[in-house]
Amino acid sequence: MSQVGLGLIIWHGIFEGKEYDWLRWCDELGNILLTGDERAEQEKQRADRLAELLRERGINPDEVL
Repeated sequence: MSQVGLGLIIWHGIFEGKEYDWLRWCDELGNILLTGDERAEQEKQRADRLAELLRERGINPDEVL
């Protein structure tokens, strides 16, 4: 799969509530590609951090845009 810059690695972790060794997609540098749920959680954390920064500056994030 090197033609498309993807590979597979063994990753130990929890997926769908089960802790095992899993095969995960990775890029050509060995960085794990996030699942949809992982990407969504990452974006939620980013949005939460941004909302907190806005609140610290006296801005209500619910009133932005």
